[in-house]
Amino acid sequence: MSEPDVKSHKIEFPCADYPIKVIGDTVVGFKDMVIEVLSKHAKVDLSTLAERQSKEGKYTTVQLHIVAESENQLHDINSALRATGIVKMVL
Repeated sequence: MSEPDVKSHKIEFPCADYPIKVIGDTVVGFKDMVIEVLSKHAKVDLSTLAERQSKEGKYTTVQLHIVAESENQLHDINSALRATGIVKMVL
């Protein structure tokens, strides 16, 4: 049996419309913290901002689009968000 043809989805940089979804504990100021961290590393398109809470309200999801310049930049964003201690996942 042959392996399926899996194509790697490479990101071409710069990517002017890169979506970032951040999931974390529901705390006061979570959305503002996410925007602040992202703004330190990238140009943020606030017109794409979406915020939603989980069914029980334990977690909040913030989604926006940024201008992604490189893999290193995305790694730095992930590290900075996780360093806050309230971010559970960055997609």
